[in-house]
Amino acid sequence: MKHFFLLSLFISGISCNLLAQKQPFKPVSFPDTYNQLLDVIYTQVNGWDGRMDLYFNTKSATPTPIVINIHGGGWNHGEKESQSGFGSFFKNGYAVANVEYRLVAVAPAPAAIEDVRCALIYLYNNANALNIDTNKIVIMGGSSGGHLALMAGLLGNDKPFDTNCTYDGDIKVAAIIDKYGVSNLLPLTAWKSAKNWLGINHTNKKFIESVSPLYHVSKTSPPTFIVHGNEDPIVPYSQSEDLYKKLKDFNITTEFLTIPGGKHGKFSSEENALLSKRMWLFLKALDL
Repeated sequence: MKHFFLLSLFISGISCNLLAQKQPFKPVSFPDTYNQLLDVIYTQVNGWDGRMDLYFNTKSATPTPIVINIHGGGWNHGEKESQSGFGSFFKNGYAVANVEYRLVAVAPAPAAIEDVRCALIYLYNNANALNIDTNKIVIMGGSSGGHLALMAGLLGNDKPFDTNCTYDGDIKVAAIIDKYGVSNLLPLTAWKSAKNWLGINHTNKKFIESVSPLYHVSKTSPPTFIVHGNEDPIVPYSQSEDLYKKLKDFNITTEFLTIPGGKHGKFSSEENALLSKRMWLFLKALDL
């Protein structure tokens, strides 16, 4: 009986831990004038469903801008439901597309890039129903999500990764918001997350360049806002320095906000307030 009681306690402890791990994320708060569509399937690949959550205003007299948000997690973990801080975008009349993508356990590179491109194409193909302005698409992400936002935006009308989705017209985002994202995977191939995501191609220089945003910067690249802490222990600060320099070399409208002493995100409330202020000044200057 004693052993059974102890075993019951052990099992109960496991159950409590599992329940604690599965606590739901805080739902997104959105204005009364908005519609919400959760888990919209934007692509299907080999039995995997790519899903996004959409918050959009069909009552607006004119099509609205939209931000595509991409979560981080080293290409190996993370979920769209962890993202909920869209209040400033709603306040400024934006629709929101909160996107998930294939993690490395499902498929290695370039799968995640293909997915975010499909998410972008889905919005183009459904712009009328969502009442969004495809000339005012902003794409945003942090860490590996920043890398994917950069890739989706910098590719523009170049479509080598648009293998699962099609759009006959031109594709161009209005701006990119890159939060401490990876811009060049070549010097990071020993980093476990990057090596795993690159998979069998982790020594293939040409392939690595093809999935690195730095090598897609051109004179037609979208305006890009960059933020990075200069003491980031995960994504080197130099990744953003190099990206900023190349954007400037091509005369692309760009701003680089350094958070002094900043780590990998997790900025203070004051630093986040500064980030929001500078980001909105950047977007407003672009009429976005």
